[in-house]
Amino acid sequence: MASRSCLYVVLLLLAFQSTVIKATVPVVPPQCRPVPAGTLARIEFLANLVIGVAEFFLRSSNGTGIEDIAPGLVQGPVPIGATLATLDNATRAAVRQFGLALVGNLRAIVNVTSLRAPLPRPQLNFTAGVFANILNLSALTPPFNVYGGQTQFFLVAEPLTSSLIQYYLAQVIPSIAGIPQQQLVTGIGLNAAAQHGYFRTRLNAIVNITVPPYTITVASFTNTTATAVNLLGLCGVKNEGLIVPLPLGAENRTTTNVIPGDVNSLSPRRTERETLRILHGTGNATRPGGIFPSGPNGTLYRLVIVPLRLS
Repeated sequence: MASRSCLYVVLLLLAFQSTVIKATVPVVPPQCRPVPAGTLARIEFLANLVIGVAEFFLRSSNGTGIEDIAPGLVQGPVPIGATLATLDNATRAAVRQFGLALVGNLRAIVNVTSLRAPLPRPQLNFTAGVFANILNLSALTPPFNVYGGQTQFFLVAEPLTSSLIQYYLAQVIPSIAGIPQQQLVTGIGLNAAAQHGYFRTRLNAIVNITVPPYTITVASFTNTTATAVNLLGLCGVKNEGLIVPLPLGAENRTTTNVIPGDVNSLSPRRTERETLRILHGTGNATRPGGIFPSGPNGTLYRLVIVPLRLS
C-alpha cells in the first residue's frame, strides 16, 4: 500500500514539474523565430548589413563609397539617394571613421571565410524619405531630412546601428562554428556596439533639446522612432527611447535610458526576419522596400522568402 502511495506521489510531482516547465518556457511566435542556416549563410547575410551601413556612413560623411576606399572589395548597383549630411568637423570625421572601420570588417570577412571579393552589394536606397517612412517621421512639416542637420542624422544612425547589433547578438555570434569565424563576428559585433553607443551618447547629451525646425524634443523623437521600429519588427519592445516609464528603467529605478536593455538590462536581440521587416520598412520580411528595395543578397534571404507564411 505504501509503495503504491509513493508511486502516486512521484507521478503527481512529475506532472506538476512538467506543467511548471511548460508554463515558464515562453513560446516564441513563428514570425519571431530564427531561420535555420549555417555559419557561411549567416555571415553572408551579415555582409549585406555591413555594406549598407558602411555605404551610408561614407557617403553621408564625405561623399565616397566602399569602392573609393577599397577597389574590388564590393560590386553591385551604386546606392541611390545619399548626400552629404550637415555635420560639424569632429562628427564628420567620426562618421567617416565608422565607415572606414566597416570596410575593414568586410575585408576581414573575405580573409577569414570562403566568401570571395568582390562581395555582392545589394541595391541600397538612402533617400531621406526612406528613413522618414521607416521611422514614422514622414508626416512632419517640413519633411524630415536625415541629411539636413546633425541631430537629424543621429536620430537615424542610432536605430540603424541598433538593428545591426541586435542581429549580431541574436543570430550571428551564438550560432557561428569555428574559432576564426567566432573571433571575426565577435570583433565586428564589438565595433557595431561601440558605434551605436556613440550615437546614443550624443543624443543623450541633448535629450531635452528641441530639434529645429520642429517643436519636438530629442527625447520625444527617440520614443517615436523606437516605437516605429518595434511595430515593424512585430516581436515586442526591443528598441527604446532615451526617456522611458519607470517600470522600463534599469531595475525599475530610473527613467533615463542611456543604454537600452531588457528587464535584466541585457541587450535586446532580433532575428533576420525582424531585421528585414524594419530595414524594408514594410513590416514584411518577404516584401522588399526601404533601404533594401530589391532585398539583400545571399542564401539566408532566399530561405526567408520561401516560407511566406512565417514572414
